[in-house]
Amino acid sequence: MNRKEIEYKIQDLKADYVRLQHDLEKLEFVKGNLSPLEVQLEGIEKELKLLNEQLAKLD
Repeated sequence: MNRKEIEYKIQDLKADYVRLQHDLEKLEFVKGNLSPLEVQLEGIEKELKLLNEQLAKLD
């Protein structure tokens, strides 16, 4: 991936992360099952870390 593709993917993942956090807050309020969302958030965090490392290597 080139720099633009990585940056776009990072922005996309950040938007997903914010959306999932909001959903998590709603589920927490109604005492719902949080595990699936927590797993998704962890996956996004790992992917963001990898993408940021790739971006740093391009510099």
